Amino acid sequence: MSTIVPLHHTVRRLDRDDLDAVVAIDARVEGRQRRGYFERRLAAALRDPDLHLQVALDDGGGLAGYLLGRVMEGEFGRVASAVRLETIGVRPDAKGRNVGGRLLDALVRSAVERGIGEVRTAARWDDHAMLRWLAEHGFALAPNHVVDRAIGATAIDAPAGGSAMLDARREIDYGAPGANDYERAGREGCVVGPMALRDLPEIARIDRAITGRDRTAGIGRKLAEAIHESGVRVSLVARLDDAIVGFVMARADLGDFGRTEPTAVLDTIGVDPEYAHRGVGHALVADLALNCAALCIERLETVVAPHDLALLGFLYDAGFAPSQRLAFVRRLH
Repeated sequence: MSTIVPLHHTVRRLDRDDLDAVVAIDARVEGRQRRGYFERRLAAALRDPDLHLQVALDDGGGLAGYLLGRVMEGEFGRVASAVRLETIGVRPDAKGRNVGGRLLDALVRSAVERGIGEVRTAARWDDHAMLRWLAEHGFALAPNHVVDRAIGATAIDAPAGGSAMLDARREIDYGAPGANDYERAGREGCVVGPMALRDLPEIARIDRAITGRDRTAGIGRKLAEAIHESGVRVSLVARLDDAIVGFVMARADLGDFGRTEPTAVLDTIGVDPEYAHRGVGHALVADLALNCAALCIERLETVVAPHDLALLGFLYDAGFAPSQRLAFVRRLH
């Protein structure tokens, strides 16, 4: 009578030598190869390990699974840090051995050690296998709104309207007389261009004016990552009166589970309160759409807190609508 000997599992940090195995597992699961995506994600983790939690699990057959997570720092004024579960993959013959659960446990331990209180992610409402897995591992629906907009020949120009403001105390009045005049004046004089590392002091200044907090260090890390990760930059600044008056930080995100088309994620957008109601936010979104189109990205997505009605209103006015993806959270404390 034979005895089944359980395979030994080793959980560790994902490293450069895992690339081929990760790509092979992903290709078998997704039916297509996404080597470029994983090359960028692994390279980003090596450049700045403080922003990335990438976990691997080995068994007797080699790499059995992997999980990629990214630390969230201040997206749309967020105060508490969180880790965003980006993608998870398990070798087909290793399924049924709780590989995904072990990977998630390792991610949670690392997050707790860093003082992070949440794991967040998103999945399509009809991805029943993923929804079941999230429920089994302690996730619940998050109150956040996931919104997106298509990018195409008819979706490049943002609609006219108000401007982007992230502070609910300065709520946008889209029905105010002359709102469209502000938009036209802003679009005529606003110059939007690629974000550069030298722009950090001005971006941090605008962020302080909106949030009341100094988040220069975190913004600097995200700025460096945004610039280094994309061949065509999708993070932009807006200038008026020879000064930076707004910014948008986004990233091409071509590998999250449940995505059926190339997608860019808008992390944060900010406009100097002194330049509110002058179309700066709409100019930034319009040029972001143009850059995404150049990357052959078909959709722009973001997540908004439920109480941030000003930002949600601006995004709807800029062509966004409710997404087919749902937001989930697992509290760690």
